[in-house]
Amino acid sequence: MIKRHHRIQIQRPFKTRPRHPISVTKRLFVHPSRDEHYEEGKRLRDKYPRQSHARWKAADDRPDPVSLMKESSKGRIPQLIPIRYGRMMQSPFTFYRGAALNMAADLAKTPVTGLRVQACGDCHLLNFGVFATPERREVFDINDLDETLPAPWEWDVKRLATSFILACRDNGLSEDTARDVVLSCVRSYRHHMAEFSEMRVLDVWYSSMEVAKMIPSVQGAQVRKRIQKRLAKARQQGVLEHDFPKLAEVVGRFPVIKDNPPLIYHWREKGRGQKEFFAGVEAAFRSYRETLGEDRRVLLDRYELRDIAIKVVGVGSVGTRCAIMLLIAGEQDPLFLQVKEAGPSVLEPYAGKSIPTNHGQRVVNGCRLMQSASDLFLGWTVGPGGRHFYIRQLRDMKLKVLVELFGRTTMTQYAKGCGWTLARAHARSGQPATISGYLGQSDKFDQAIADFAIAYADQSERDHKLLWKAVRDGRLEVQLEGS
Repeated sequence: MIKRHHRIQIQRPFKTRPRHPISVTKRLFVHPSRDEHYEEGKRLRDKYPRQSHARWKAADDRPDPVSLMKESSKGRIPQLIPIRYGRMMQSPFTFYRGAALNMAADLAKTPVTGLRVQACGDCHLLNFGVFATPERREVFDINDLDETLPAPWEWDVKRLATSFILACRDNGLSEDTARDVVLSCVRSYRHHMAEFSEMRVLDVWYSSMEVAKMIPSVQGAQVRKRIQKRLAKARQQGVLEHDFPKLAEVVGRFPVIKDNPPLIYHWREKGRGQKEFFAGVEAAFRSYRETLGEDRRVLLDRYELRDIAIKVVGVGSVGTRCAIMLLIAGEQDPLFLQVKEAGPSVLEPYAGKSIPTNHGQRVVNGCRLMQSASDLFLGWTVGPGGRHFYIRQLRDMKLKVLVELFGRTTMTQYAKGCGWTLARAHARSGQPATISGYLGQSDKFDQAIADFAIAYADQSERDHKLLWKAVRDGRLEVQLEGS
């Protein structure tokens, strides 16, 4: 363990004019050097061998996966839970996306070095994507941090790696290709963690993956052309021209959100009148406003809140109280904000409780720690009934990653990008030199994670079959969309 020494060194003034303008310097404390951190990481290999991360075997007392799913559904909107299960039934990969709690329980029994970072908590490949920064630069970054919490860095790496195995299998890619994709992802994480460990602290925080700079390195002219076309289209799709016609309509004199049940609908609480409900919403909105910086409050105050409706999103979030708000600054000036319920992170039972007591604030803090740039309207609040929420723009030039179209080359390039992005996110809150010292220069850790990912993907496929059996046996009610 590296000892921290607190000492003060005073250089006495010269009697003659000193060579340097500052004659007295104080060192309040001494940080370990980069080399000392690196050596600390190397020593951890003796206690926690890198090959030990390859192991996955379900414990004899492993909780029933279906029971954990039902546990994670508690407190959700009852009529939406069958939609959640229906989405998870589609494939082992969609099951995996909705089973973050299941994997958190399993990861808690795997080897860790004891090094902690601000973790994503649900780090699968579809929780990365392209969005615009407040400065209107398009960046590739982690875009879903609902489960974020300080936790072992290995947990994010293992969940991300396993998601690539399942996605490759979904796309009909070979097992050898799937393993190579994971190795590319983890190798990218390892190499870039080493680079971040050599950088100045501020340079790590300033670093980002800008899409415009990334496109020339993408292999395949057709792939580059497709990305450029989608980016150009996203830049042209403003809220008024694109989102408003899809999500809203004018009824009488005022715009409202369109109902499209069961995926978009206006919430009516039993036993509460409409006026009382909207009074609670307005109180929560005022509380949200107070979590923004003064400049953001001035911006928000240009808008008037007009409507709010439930909007079902994702897989793991289905059934939680997610909504969209319609705000208007003028007849041709709408804004949509996304409201997402934030409960305790799935990592809490295994990594410790969140320091912020409001879980919306926990998510906001995680976004600011892990993302290279966060949303202009990112804030948190407490809603009616004491539920916690965070708020951000619904869409801001966001591009959905079309993983289902990826072949070997594109999947490999995407895996490298995710590895780079996760390394940078971890380097912002952790000690990159210590993690890099542990990872080393060989591929021992990469190979171990590939072994784990394949074994855990097999486990997820078995768990997915248990979900189907529970449906056939009548233990779960499902609703398949489009049926």
